[in-house]
Amino acid sequence: MSAYLYRLGRMCFRYRGRVLAAWLALLVLLGTAAATLGGTYDDAFEIPGASSQVALESLKVTFPEAADASASVVIGAPPGQRITNPSVRKAIEAYLDDLDELPYVKGTQSPFSEHVDGLINSDFTYALVRVRVEGTVSTFTDEQRKDLTEHAMVLTDTLPGSTVHVGGDVFSIHLPELTIVEGLGVVVAIIVLLFTLGGVVAALMPIGTALAGVALGAALVMVAAGIIPVSSTTLMLVVMLALAVGIDYALFIISRHRDQLATGLDVEESAARAVATAGSAVVFAGLTVIIALVGLSIAGLPFLTVMGVFTAVTVAFEVVLALTLLPAFLGFAGERLRPRARSPKPDGETPSSPRNGASAWWVGVVTKWPIVTVLVVLVGMGALALPARDLQLALPNSGRAVPGAPDRVTFDLITAQFGVGFNGPLVVTGSIVESEEPMDIIDGLRADIEAMPGVKLVAAATPNANADTALIQLVPTTGPDDPATAELVEALRARHDDWQQRLHIDTAVTGLTAAQIDVTTRLRDALLPFGIFVVGLSLVLLTMAFRSIWVPIKAGIGYLFSVTAAFGATTLVFNKGWFAQLINLPEPGPVISFLPIILMGILFGLAMDYEVFLTSRMREEYVHGNTERWVEDGFIHSAKVVIAAALIMFAVFAFFVPSGIGVIKPIAFSLAAGVVLDAFLIRMTLGPAVMKLMGERAWWLPRWLERRMPVLDVEGEALAHQIKLADWPSADPGESSTVAIHAEGLRAEVGGQRLFADVAVDLPRGGVLVVEGEHVQRLALMYGLSGRLVLSDGEAKVLGRVLPEEAPLVRVATVVLQPTTPHFERELRRRGNGRIVFVDSADELGDAAFHALASALGSVPDEADDTTWVIGLMPGTDVASPAGGEQGNFLDHGVSIQSLGEADDSQPSENRPPVRLWTIPLDPAGARHNGEAQPGAVPPTLTSGRSCMTPAPIRDERGQSLSVLIAVVTVALLLVAGLVVDGGGQAALAREAESAAAQAARAAVDATATQRIAGVRVDSGDAIGAARRVLGSYPELRSQVRVTGAQVEVQTSGSVSTVFLSLIGIPSLTASGRATADLRDGP
Repeated sequence: MSAYLYRLGRMCFRYRGRVLAAWLALLVLLGTAAATLGGTYDDAFEIPGASSQVALESLKVTFPEAADASASVVIGAPPGQRITNPSVRKAIEAYLDDLDELPYVKGTQSPFSEHVDGLINSDFTYALVRVRVEGTVSTFTDEQRKDLTEHAMVLTDTLPGSTVHVGGDVFSIHLPELTIVEGLGVVVAIIVLLFTLGGVVAALMPIGTALAGVALGAALVMVAAGIIPVSSTTLMLVVMLALAVGIDYALFIISRHRDQLATGLDVEESAARAVATAGSAVVFAGLTVIIALVGLSIAGLPFLTVMGVFTAVTVAFEVVLALTLLPAFLGFAGERLRPRARSPKPDGETPSSPRNGASAWWVGVVTKWPIVTVLVVLVGMGALALPARDLQLALPNSGRAVPGAPDRVTFDLITAQFGVGFNGPLVVTGSIVESEEPMDIIDGLRADIEAMPGVKLVAAATPNANADTALIQLVPTTGPDDPATAELVEALRARHDDWQQRLHIDTAVTGLTAAQIDVTTRLRDALLPFGIFVVGLSLVLLTMAFRSIWVPIKAGIGYLFSVTAAFGATTLVFNKGWFAQLINLPEPGPVISFLPIILMGILFGLAMDYEVFLTSRMREEYVHGNTERWVEDGFIHSAKVVIAAALIMFAVFAFFVPSGIGVIKPIAFSLAAGVVLDAFLIRMTLGPAVMKLMGERAWWLPRWLERRMPVLDVEGEALAHQIKLADWPSADPGESSTVAIHAEGLRAEVGGQRLFADVAVDLPRGGVLVVEGEHVQRLALMYGLSGRLVLSDGEAKVLGRVLPEEAPLVRVATVVLQPTTPHFERELRRRGNGRIVFVDSADELGDAAFHALASALGSVPDEADDTTWVIGLMPGTDVASPAGGEQGNFLDHGVSIQSLGEADDSQPSENRPPVRLWTIPLDPAGARHNGEAQPGAVPPTLTSGRSCMTPAPIRDERGQSLSVLIAVVTVALLLVAGLVVDGGGQAALAREAESAAAQAARAAVDATATQRIAGVRVDSGDAIGAARRVLGSYPELRSQVRVTGAQVEVQTSGSVSTVFLSLIGIPSLTASGRATADLRDGP
């Protein structure tokens, strides 16, 4: 990977203006899309397929009044009066009639209704009114909340002395906002960067790339919010995480760049090497974060899947920005980033000598008695993790709002005057369509529920208008987020079979409270499989990165201690109230239900960041021969930048805590605590101690596993090999440009059998190389020299490209042909422009193919066609007439042959310049096993594109490419395409739904026109029937028609399957339409 990142960094450095323009264009494009297509956020937490959600969807059809979103209005009687006083009651009823006239109000539930109990408190001083509104909890706008509050307060004028408080479900949404406090995290980051990088220009570069990623991610989320349900937490998480990782990733690369500049390295070369070395670790670290975030989909919750995917895409943006925009910035800065030379001390060491600093002192302390360090850290972290057993989880509600907020005041007033259960009623529903005595079933159900522990009262027990659905609304004795309420829900569901057998009713428990309990339960159940996924992933990735078994185990165990300790700290602060004043926490309470899975995913990625940057430098010291102090020196060289990165990330997260509300505050706190604990205690204290205890055993890996495992090259060994051969075989650019292939000591083995060894090649451009050997031997050499497989040993440079690091570029410039190649002649004509053509088994070519090859070999080389040729033949074949003379020979076509440097007696045809020819005989009996000849042994056939050879120990890349970057960019493009294509389908459906609703409303008015003209009472049944006949022509839409007074209301909705968004767990999008008409006047 490092070789490819090296070229990428150099290209972005050279074409910095174009790179900057491309990113600015993307920012403008997404920014414009966000401004024009952006929508509102949906904070409704739902589980498709859950029993509560299915029942709630069914209620929207059979009992829409019970499924509507609602607000709660608490009315207090004037002092000395009762709610039931005639004058008070009359004023309240007139007040409710006024509320019914509001365009977004569907209806009100009077406290005086004989169908509902408990809406007047025990001393008759307060009444509770439920106001049903259009839309959902998330779609009810701030303007509507303000307007409803203002109209609700009118009662205080018409009924002097009365009090009115408004709250309820639609007022429980508190969208997080960015304030100046969160911006202080960036200020702290700049200060840390100034101390770390030593200059303003260098310090501002990570901020610039990070903010660019934040802008791109935020814009993408805003666009998505206009098409699919996206929670407001997604945007805040994107901003918070992108800012943190974006600064860190850029810091690692700039720090390496400045270190290299201090040694006198050229600016462009330093930028390319920094991107290749530190950039490799950035790609790996970013990949772990991305996979962990995408893994949030394991919970099976759409809102969490969307949150994880869009945050992962934003992290991918930050990785790509660090690898492309940052080297462009380095190009603009040029020499200004080069550190000033420091005067040496009298003892010869520079002031910055790493072995004299605080990092050297610290690593010396923790590794002096490593077993003591390990015990102290593990005992301390374990003690902090113990409170995590009592972690309380819940989804947000008005009872957890900031004290003094209007909905919190209303919540507390309902709790005081009616009971806390009135803030979260439950609904039991079931079908009674086949029952002959529906009221008997409802009464039996009511009696059973009232007798259950935890039930305060049954507020309502009634069938719907069609008498096909029963609804029991019950009030628990406990609040919405109380564990006892969840136990009551489970108890009600446990009665399902009993009620079905005795009362013949298929019941379901639903309502907003039951749905939230289901979400919390689903999230809790997903923690174990997600934890297994995360820890398993860490073991696999780190094993590939560090070629070790024990390093991944150490990293995984350290992560478990970090995350459980962070849970423990969160429990102490948010559930138990420790140090609550320090973080501006008004009171303790449950934390958001998805905090554990969010923390596990994000902290895993961040922990692996620090593990990679610290351990990779230790491994780099070890593989370069430092076998005595590789732990200490590796720590010293990487500690400064890791400390700075951890401080920056902590600051970014920590400054979201003081002013954070609702969801964000506990998430930001747990991430800040997790980063501090993991970076400073696990990675920088426990890590060096454990590595010191293990010694060289830390890098142990079974040979059978090493042979089968791909190499990620996090340490940049491939780049080191490429740089080493940069001036090989000659430092003279003019001389090197004339060489097509130069190789020494090439060896190929497969399955312990040697195919060839000690092969050397020196072929100029435009030359011809003949390879003699068995078929599998020739293919091994040709595939190796053409970059299609990695040979076991040796050095090779083809067309100026070092193998195997630059194999993809070599593959592009080479062609491998065989007698079985389709359209041989056409492929042969693709030569030219400095390409190398490999032709194997030339002695088996047919007539047409042979003549085409001979003609190409005999053509006059020129600037447009300086093709180099490698021809493969069986041993003993006459190179002058490979096909036994039947087709002629190469000499007939004007090719001069000189074997092994000796001049051939044959003369070239007239006007044909001589073509140099070398032959490399490959001993067909040379297949060996353990160095001994094995007569008759037939090596396995090699296939193109796959290495069957024994890998080189360190620098083997196994064909690694920029697949990681391609993958994340592809995901981002799929999201954008999904938002455009699938969003277009949703828009078309919305237009159809609106049109159908409007046509149905018009048909209802037309059907009653005669009655209006005659001056008789309009028959609502005629209006509903006419509307439904129109809607019958739209079978793909669900519809509902209702007549209230003289107004007909038609609502339509439907869903459209998605193409791209289905890849991230969104199989369909919904759209709706609505139309109303006055039957007295028309639509």
